[in-house]
Amino acid sequence: MTVLGATQPHARALENETGAERSHRRRWSILAVLGISQLMVILDGTIVNIALPTAQQALHFSNSDRQWIVTAYSLAFGSLLLLGGRISDYIGRKNALITGLVGFAVASALGAASVNFTMLVIARTVQGAFGALLAPAVLALLTTTFTDPGERGRAFGIYGAIAGAGGALGLLLGGVLTSYASWRWTLLVNLFFAVVGVTGAAILMHKDRGVDHDPLDWRGVLSATGGLFALVYGFSHAETTSWSNHFTIGSFVAAVILLGTFASVQLRAKYPLLPLRVVLDRNRGGALVAMLVAGSGMFGVFLFLTYYLQDTLGFSPVLTGVAFLPMVVALSLTAQLSNIVLLPKFGPRPLIPVGMLMAAASLFWLTKLGIASSYPVHILPALVILGLGIGLVFAPAINTATWGVEPHDAGVASASVNTAQQIGGSVGTALLNTLAAGAATTYLVDRAPTKLNVELANVHSYTAAFGYSAMIFIGGALVTGLLLRSGAPKLSESDVTVVAH
Repeated sequence: MTVLGATQPHARALENETGAERSHRRRWSILAVLGISQLMVILDGTIVNIALPTAQQALHFSNSDRQWIVTAYSLAFGSLLLLGGRISDYIGRKNALITGLVGFAVASALGAASVNFTMLVIARTVQGAFGALLAPAVLALLTTTFTDPGERGRAFGIYGAIAGAGGALGLLLGGVLTSYASWRWTLLVNLFFAVVGVTGAAILMHKDRGVDHDPLDWRGVLSATGGLFALVYGFSHAETTSWSNHFTIGSFVAAVILLGTFASVQLRAKYPLLPLRVVLDRNRGGALVAMLVAGSGMFGVFLFLTYYLQDTLGFSPVLTGVAFLPMVVALSLTAQLSNIVLLPKFGPRPLIPVGMLMAAASLFWLTKLGIASSYPVHILPALVILGLGIGLVFAPAINTATWGVEPHDAGVASASVNTAQQIGGSVGTALLNTLAAGAATTYLVDRAPTKLNVELANVHSYTAAFGYSAMIFIGGALVTGLLLRSGAPKLSESDVTVVAH
């Protein structure tokens, strides 16, 4: 009877709890669902890259067309993120998450069934569009689910590890699927992630009706979407043509005009798409710069170190993915340590700049690579240091960028984080590709184009890219050191209220 009497009040409490209270009780299970959903989006930035040569042979498209398989995804994803964040605020984050997962899965299935180049490009574009709805919803749900500072640190440490290491995991998974199954499985694997995500969201999350039903700022939507599209397209076009190409220059001019228009509209709009209060906070602004810089530098590492491992050292796609695993482990460790222990004590200011300087040091180490370098001696230590440094950047930056935002701003704040990382990746890939190509050309001046010299030129281009990436991180360390405030982040009044409840 005593046991029965003790359990009855508990049972009644569970029956009477609200949807929000039930979601809070299930918050760690919800974190698993959000992590799987975010991993799907991050993986697609690199998993398809490994499969491109095989897909090219199967669908018979040219080298110049191959770039569009990557660009179509990044154009749609990068340009629609702010709108995706606003839509998730309007229709509810759970609805946005499920819609994004289903749409992403359908697009992935379409891509896997592609019979020609056009069909694959359309599928990648649709993937990017639904990813732009999905990614802000994931981070907004994480922001509103974890409000206790201690728990928030652990949750954002896990999310930061996924954001930083997902690209490397994509290389590994892409290599395994391409080598032992088919290039089409690099797309079909998303159906597994989506089924788990949709099922978990439907069971664990309470239904929300949206927190922001203000009229949509259409001038802001059009100018932001057009400006971001032109910016990403400009860098992508520069990568495949040149910086002096008239389409490249025209894209950058259009981006400046449209994004300038967007900023002007946001200052005057009654219901702005991106309230300036979200980005003008020093800590939040510094965190967004950190995501921009880290996205730029990390994409360069994945791209050129992959080239080096496969083309110079002769690693298989699978072994290339395995080679990145020590970095993933190191990143995961410092992502947790920084968010749980260091960020609450010291704040983001020492962590993010120091992490960037560690990343720069590891990249300068990689500039010493030659055609006969050893992975254990010359690459492994640099990857471990890089992982430790990036873990100090990604997790604290994501946490800081969403810290203290009002619930109705969570979607757009989350979209800003994803936009910064995506734009950074697009800028970094195009810029470093161009600089690397120039370094290879310069190396071959006055040298005979023998097989050895061409191989040496390629290695020289990779090490040049590592050096430029290191300088990007040094610049990021200086800027974030100036922007970020000293001291641990403080709870806002809304945070205190939520935690108290």
